[in-house]
Amino acid sequence: MRTAPTILHLDMDAFFASAEQASKPSLRGKAVVVGGLGPRGVVATASYEARVFGVHSAMPMAQARRLAPNAAYLVPRFAFYRSISERVMGLLRSLSPLVEPLSLDEAFVDLEAGGAAWDAESARLAGIRLRADIRAVTGLTGSVGLAASKMLAKIGSEQAKPDGLVLIRPGTERALLGPLTVRTLPGVGPATGDHLRRAGIHTVEELAEAGEDELVRLLGKAHGHALYAMALAHDERPVVAEREAKSVSVEDTYDVDIHDRVRVALEVQRLADRCVRRLREAGLSGRTIVLKVRRYDFSTLTRSETLRGPTDDPAVIREAAARLLDSVDTTGGVRLLGVGVSGLADYTQEDLFAQAAGARAADTEAEGAEERPEEPAEQQPAPTERRWPSGHDVRHAEYGHGWVQGSGLGRVTVRFETPGSAPGRVRTFPLDDPDLEPAEPLPLVPLLPPGPEVPPAQLSSGPEPEPASLPKWWSGTAGGGATSKP
Repeated sequence: MRTAPTILHLDMDAFFASAEQASKPSLRGKAVVVGGLGPRGVVATASYEARVFGVHSAMPMAQARRLAPNAAYLVPRFAFYRSISERVMGLLRSLSPLVEPLSLDEAFVDLEAGGAAWDAESARLAGIRLRADIRAVTGLTGSVGLAASKMLAKIGSEQAKPDGLVLIRPGTERALLGPLTVRTLPGVGPATGDHLRRAGIHTVEELAEAGEDELVRLLGKAHGHALYAMALAHDERPVVAEREAKSVSVEDTYDVDIHDRVRVALEVQRLADRCVRRLREAGLSGRTIVLKVRRYDFSTLTRSETLRGPTDDPAVIREAAARLLDSVDTTGGVRLLGVGVSGLADYTQEDLFAQAAGARAADTEAEGAEERPEEPAEQQPAPTERRWPSGHDVRHAEYGHGWVQGSGLGRVTVRFETPGSAPGRVRTFPLDDPDLEPAEPLPLVPLLPPGPEVPPAQLSSGPEPEPASLPKWWSGTAGGGATSKP
């Protein structure tokens, strides 16, 4: 393992909810919950103001509404979050060529590989500058952990939340890990945690004291060896530069099971078109078409078909998805559908499958669809009624840019404000108002441009982050379960 804390882990704070607060002045400092708003929806992210009421990620949305009835509930805007993530990842890549994204809001960075840090002090200064630049460029905050291994760097960033930095100095790892719950370690989810608890093992220190042989007996050879090494703070995993995507997929979960076979087929075609749009946005094509169907009884079926060559032709992908659907029994109802493409390449071969006449007409239809904003997974488009997802952007011919505060009973309520404005006024319109149209998200207003290099002496004047025991909220919340993510 390294002798200097030059592995950095960044985790943006309540990312989706914070992005919505930064985008909507009227929501700043207020409880915000982002996720699926239907009866089966779950919380994707809750702002810190919402967490005070007990709302957390992976919680059923109905439960969140009972806990925080006055919070703002918004449908995710993934394209908007991706645009912010790209700016943050760009800042990380300016530090090192070895950046390993884990999600839109989380990544490891090897500071040593980029020459950004070589010892504890230079790593700390790099972390301080990174957090300042993220705030300056996006207006959002992120928490940073610095350590000699990936496992410890991630623990450090969790300890630092929200909006902080923790550096774990080599030689202090065992003292830090010892009192923590075993669920802190990667790979220890609810089942493994319960198994260890029944064996009288609750903390990482007790895990180390149990010994390797006992852990192998309890958990099996591979898992036992791995957990014993982590309990001793041994983690040799390198930071791996961003891997190419292995697949592109989209899926929708429906508020009410779909029983009509014609409706199921239409949904599959719509999902295929959305998948093609994502492929083309990424400049990719693929050979294997995958259909996912979750039925009324929660059984999930997956079917796939491999073509002779990679394609991004919407007609080809639609036809393949339709063929796959023919092999699936949807009697009883469907609660989730998904279409994906794998075997990706950055080129296409001429289609050998689409029927010429139908393919050209379908292709023209899909090309036109690319001009429309991507529909959120939680919304099902009605054929005769315009949908206005809560939180999404709109523009009115008279009042300008705003966002949907809510809709129903033939009306849509819009708050007119922008990221750089004061909290705006609310107005209500008919759902089919011709002056109201969906709009693209506006960029966040940077607080300040990234400033000049700060003299190291000035940066060093603050208190040194200490690898002390984790705060009370950490205990029992880390690891592999569906738990609240700070």
